[in-house]
Amino acid sequence: MRAVVFHAHGGPEQLVLTELPDPVAGPGQVVVRVHACALNRLDLWVRNGLPGSRLPLPHVLGSDIAGVVESLGAGVDAAWLGRAVLVNPGLSCGTCEACLSGWDNLCPQYRILGETAPGGYAERVLVPAANLLARPECLDTITAAAAPLTFLTAWQMLTVRAQVGPGQLVLIHAVGSGVGVAGLQIARLHGARVIALASSEAKLARARELGAEFTVRSDAPDWEKQVRALAPVGKRGVDVVFEHTGAATWEASLRLARRGGTIVTCGASSGHAAVTDLRQVFFRQLQVLGSTMGSKAHLHRIVLLMARGALRPVVDRCFPLAEAAEAQRYLDRREQFGKVVLTLDAGAT
Repeated sequence: MRAVVFHAHGGPEQLVLTELPDPVAGPGQVVVRVHACALNRLDLWVRNGLPGSRLPLPHVLGSDIAGVVESLGAGVDAAWLGRAVLVNPGLSCGTCEACLSGWDNLCPQYRILGETAPGGYAERVLVPAANLLARPECLDTITAAAAPLTFLTAWQMLTVRAQVGPGQLVLIHAVGSGVGVAGLQIARLHGARVIALASSEAKLARARELGAEFTVRSDAPDWEKQVRALAPVGKRGVDVVFEHTGAATWEASLRLARRGGTIVTCGASSGHAAVTDLRQVFFRQLQVLGSTMGSKAHLHRIVLLMARGALRPVVDRCFPLAEAAEAQRYLDRREQFGKVVLTLDAGAT
């Protein structure tokens, strides 16, 4: 099969198109013919090299996969064969306490496709049958590929960790990113009011179309003051800060949260060594919550809401598999609103 791999950590020039052996499904597994695979910033981090990671090379990136089930291993329901699917990117043992309690993303063996397991920058991918979800008819293949990782991440951040509710004020950083787009929609679905931050007027206009009530340019030197000047914010602050940018915004996020408010974070794209003034945390009784991915059960709920039209992935631009390096460069320039997707099938729609 064709696949894009890297043999050494470094820049996007390390990505090369090559041939790899076709995967073979074992018991409980399936082989999915990949039609589309969305990019995530995780792809860039893994390609560059994560601290302490000893990843077997060459490696295939790609966490967000949509395609068709091509072959089945022993014990897999034959009804899956030939079905259009999207793939849950979280891999877990399925038998430990965390998995059985519905927190499979806390499994000691937890892995993510494309991070520490071969991913979707390839014509075929091997996954457990438990990770399959039937693709709703309302989603085309490319849009379906834009759904799993970011919506699963944002769902856990807002509904499980922060427990966002009607009327709450939610500040969303980098709203044009995949997780930002998902967070905006999920917050609005639960009745929250959203303040969206982005680096361009075009992105803010798109955010307003998705339901953001207030928008502020994050590249303005006084963006924090502009947020504070909004009538619902004032001296009170916001109920929830949706953080994933890290060092560049962390101190402001702490300051902007109301007394007893919540900062929930899933990433640190601007740097992980953020400064925390602990007085902000204990005097104002803030909740600082970490969040990574979400349970397999959550993605079933998310896909059901997509089937009903309540949530919808946003695709910014598509690239063919052979242009994976250019797709990553485009993502790294942070010009997109929504997801960047690789297409692997000429008929993918």
